[in-house]
Amino acid sequence: MRKAVQRHTAIFQQNVGDDQLTAIQFVTLCALRDRGRSSQAELVEATAIDQATIRGIINRLKARGLIALSPGKLDKRKVIASLTTEGQALLSRTIPRAQEISRLTMGKLNPAEQVAILYLLQKMNASDIQGE
Repeated sequence: MRKAVQRHTAIFQQNVGDDQLTAIQFVTLCALRDRGRSSQAELVEATAIDQATIRGIINRLKARGLIALSPGKLDKRKVIASLTTEGQALLSRTIPRAQEISRLTMGKLNPAEQVAILYLLQKMNASDIQGE
């Protein structure tokens, strides 16, 4: 699995069109697009990225102007992240490339194998989240 992840990461970096954007940052931006304003804890849950790592990702995305941070409405200690216009624009440019990256990653698999591997990965992820 490690080699498959390394291969996908290399394909991502070669084809994403933004030398500064990592796959894990892209996942975080997509989570914000899908969920809207989110706390760090919510992003950890949505992305399965650990708390320490998500903190660094958030800081780097903020430094690039791709997300904005604001205090929570009920709990001012909570930091809420949201996509900026620049972040939305980057996603608009990157999502078509991400679809091509997925195609390249699975390029040697026939359609049935692609469906099978996606199903199995989703099943593994669901088991992990539920603690099974």
